Amino acid sequence: MIKVSNLSKKYGDHYAVKNLSFEIEKGKVYGFLGPNGAGKSTTMNIMTGYIAASAGDVEIDGHDILKEAEEAKKCIGYLPEMPPLYQDMTVKEYLDFVAELKKVAKSDRKKQVEEVMKKTFITDMQGRLIKNLSKGYKQRVGLAQAMIGNPDVIILDEPTVGLDPKQIIEIRELIRELKKEHTVILSSHILSEVAEVCDEIMIIAKGRLVASGSAENLLKELGSSNTIELTAKGSKKEVNEIIKSIDGVKSCTVDNAAGGCVECFISYDDKKEIRDDLCKKLVSKNIYIYRLLNNSKSLEDIFLELTDDAYVEKIEREEAAKEAEEKAKKEAEKKAKKASIAEQIIDEMKDDEDENEKTDAETTVETETDKKEEE
Repeated sequence: MIKVSNLSKKYGDHYAVKNLSFEIEKGKVYGFLGPNGAGKSTTMNIMTGYIAASAGDVEIDGHDILKEAEEAKKCIGYLPEMPPLYQDMTVKEYLDFVAELKKVAKSDRKKQVEEVMKKTFITDMQGRLIKNLSKGYKQRVGLAQAMIGNPDVIILDEPTVGLDPKQIIEIRELIRELKKEHTVILSSHILSEVAEVCDEIMIIAKGRLVASGSAENLLKELGSSNTIELTAKGSKKEVNEIIKSIDGVKSCTVDNAAGGCVECFISYDDKKEIRDDLCKKLVSKNIYIYRLLNNSKSLEDIFLELTDDAYVEKIEREEAAKEAEEKAKKEAEKKAKKASIAEQIIDEMKDDEDENEKTDAETTVETETDKKEEE
C-alpha cells in the first residue's frame, strides 16, 4: 500500500529524518511512536506531499508522492496535529467546501458529507459554527474532512492531543471503526494510546526507525531481561550450589533473608529455559520455593530504552562506521578500476610498439631485397 525507501530530511546540518525505510500493508492500524521531536510529523508531512524529502522515495499505491502527486494524494486523507478548520464556517459548509476541493463529483457530495458526519457523530452539529465547538468536536470535524473522498489511507498526526480522557476514548473508538474500511497511520508520543489501537508499532528516535512490530512481538523479542528472582527456604550454600549446577546459568547472587529463607537473583542464557530444571532440583533437595519471578520488560521499558540518547548515539556510530566502510570500499573499487584501465592502456601501447617494430623490420627487409634485385 505504502512504501517508504531511505527517506531523509535535512535542515542545515541537522537530520529531522534519516534513512527511514518501511512498508505499510492494507487494512491495519499503524502507530508512529516516539518522543517529541523524533521526526514523526516530518515523516507524515513528506508522506502526504506537504514537504519534499532531501533524499529517498515515497510510493502510495504505486504512485510517487512527488512525481505523481495528484494521483498519490487521492489515496490519502490527512489530519494534521492542528486541524485545518475555517472557524467562521458551519460544520456542513466546511465539509461541503472540502468535498469540492477534493473534486468529489457533485452528485456524490451530499451523500459523502452526510456519511462522514454520521461516522464521526457530528450530524447534530452540522449547523453550528466551528469556532463554537469544543476541542473534541473540532477534532471530529478534522477527522471527517480527512475521510471525504473515501481515501484508502488515513493519516492522523497526534489525533488525541489536548483532549480530555472521555474525548480520547471516543477518538480511539473512531479509529477502530476506520480500520474496517481504511488503512490508518497515526503518530503519537503516548505509549498507551498506540498500544491500545495499533496493530503494528514503529518506534522512531532522532529521525531513525529503531524498532517495529506488533506490541506482542516487541515484548517477545525485546522484553526478556533473562533474570529470575527466587525466594526459597534452605541454606545459602546448598541453594547456591544447586543454581550454579544448572546448565545456562551465567551468574547468581544468594543472600540470607528472614525466616530461614534466601533471596536469589539469577542471570541466565537467553537460549536456555532453566526454570523447570531449577524447580526440579530444588524440590528434590526438599528446598521449598516461596517465590519464582521471571523478570521481563514492559512496553514502556522497551520504549525508554530504544529512545534513550545513548542507544540512538550507538546506532549513529554504527551508521557512520558502515558509511565509512562503504566509502572506503567504493574508493578501493575506483582505484582498482583506474589501475585496470591504466594496465590496459600500457598493454595496448606495448602491442602498438611491437607492431611498429615488426612493420619497421619488414620494411627494412623489403628495401634490402629490392636493392639486391636491382644489382
